[in-house]
Formats: sequence, structure tokens, C-alpha cells
Amino acid sequence: MKLSLPETLSALIGSPDGLTHLEQALTHPSFANEHRRPGQGDYQRLEFLGDSVLGLGVSESLMARFPEAREGELSLLRASIVSTEALAAFAETVDLGDALLLGKGADAAREREQPSVLADALEAVIAAIYLDRGFAEARRVVEEIVLRGLASPRPARDPKSELQERVQSRGASSPRYRLVQTTGPDHQREFVVEVEAHGEVLGEGRGRSKKAAEQAAARAGLAKLTAPDSNRTPT
Repeated sequence: MKLSLPETLSALIGSPDGLTHLEQALTHPSFANEHRRPGQGDYQRLEFLGDSVLGLGVSESLMARFPEAREGELSLLRASIVSTEALAAFAETVDLGDALLLGKGADAAREREQPSVLADALEAVIAAIYLDRGFAEARRVVEEIVLRGLASPRPARDPKSELQERVQSRGASSPRYRLVQTTGPDHQREFVVEVEAHGEVLGEGRGRSKKAAEQAAARAGLAKLTAPDSNRTPT
């Protein structure tokens, strides 16, 4: 299949020649489910790898840029840059959603505009570049993501990091996330996650991935902790 890439995405990744994993990186699970082609899967496995490549690239970049920063400061910066919201915002600037291959139902449901889909696909594209062109080229793309994240006047704050900070400030240990339910077919999975601190359920979240569900649960937990009548320490 000949891919049609937006100019903005082409400007970021360069020529698609030699990027043998790019089509897979742009294939939503719904499309793979409707068009069963031998040897051609969706972006989920690549997303797994891309998440690690992205994390390493961002960490390396921040270490070099802020040699005096402490571990906690670097962690917060990295979390804001690699959050679903921040990655989706970057993906929108390169029109990544326009390049995605979606099934008819997912396309009609405007899945290509969903932050979790955009973030996952961006990580998959990074993995494709890493596999086909090496870490140096993948890091070049990651650096563009870092630059945008640092330039943002109000970078997206990672809800999980903020919740951890608030919970620990009240004397509790780090929050724990527990998958309580998975529903729907493979191409339309929904995950339900609860977040706990010292045995107390702080919130529940739903999402198309466990990562998205955990972030939603963290947001619910933050809402509970910041409610006017919530000034007690979780027990």
C-alpha cells in the first residue's frame, strides 16, 4: 500500500523510503481487524518499543540541557513532555492523524482525533524510525518533541506524577493502579483502572489503553484530594 503522508509529517520524518515499519506504525487496530493482510499488524507492538525509545531520548536530552537539575525536577519535566496530552498536541502539529489507517467504524467515530490514538501512533512512528534508521534518527525526532514541550508556556502536567506528589505530601506511599475490568473487542478495548493509596480507592478511570485509563484514574484521584472537604490524610 502506498502511504499518503501530509507535508508536515514528511518534513519531520523525511522520505518514507526505507521505512519498512512505517505502514504498521500508522495502522490502527480497527484497520488491521478489517483488512487481514499476512505479516501486517497494527501499531500496538511498535508503540511498546517507541515508548522506551522516546523515554530514553527525552531523558538524555534533558540531562544534557539541565546539568544542574535534580532527579525530581527532571522526572517532572519528562512526564510533562511524554504525557498523552503533550504527545497528542505534538502529533496534531504534524497532522499525524491524517496519515492514520483506520477501519470504517473507527474513522466515523473520529478516532484519528483522539489524544490516546495520536500519542500511541506517534510512539509507534518513533519505533519505526528507530528500527529502520537507528537511534540517531529517532533521537532527532524526539528532540523536536522535547523542543516543543519545553517551549510550551504551560506544559501539560502528568496527572499520575501530580497525584503521586500530593499523596506523598500527605504521608502516604506512592499510589497503586489496579486494572479492574477490560471490555470490548480487540479493536475497541476499554480498560477500567482504580487508583489506591494505603488501601483507599481515590478514583476510577476508563480509557482505550491501560495508560490512558491510569491517567483518567489519576485525574479522578486529584479531583477527590482537591475537593473542599478533602483535607485528611489517606489511611
